[in-house]
Amino acid sequence: MIEEFIKEMFSEEEDFIEIQRNDLAEHFNCVPSQINYVIATRFKPAQGYYVESKRGGGGHITIKKVNITKSNYLMHAINSIDNKITSQEVDIFISNFLSQNIISETEAKLLKVATSDNVLTISQEDRDFLRANIFKNMLINLVEDR
Repeated sequence: MIEEFIKEMFSEEEDFIEIQRNDLAEHFNCVPSQINYVIATRFKPAQGYYVESKRGGGGHITIKKVNITKSNYLMHAINSIDNKITSQEVDIFISNFLSQNIISETEAKLLKVATSDNVLTISQEDRDFLRANIFKNMLINLVEDR
């Protein structure tokens, strides 16, 4: 609910919003740390957002929406993926790609299947390493202007 509320604050003309952490926490009847958690997990650069946070005075936060092309979005995501990635982290990327219309449902299914634990039947440490390599390479192949 908090994520959707923040996303609805963006207008067609504005690519950034400023919010007060305490005001938002009061609106949702929660603690400010819950606002921090939502912002930290749902408004990452890999999801097309940049966040500037200032402490004090209620915790002023500026969230900037980055309007980027599909290729730039994918390259930014690729660069943010470490040497290892879990299937849950892949699911989050895929969900974000879908919500931003970066990939199709079919591409999402293929990405999910190719990186699933059912396919990668090796040790957990090796699995997360291999999953990252497969996922990055599949995303590179989705970049349009290579």
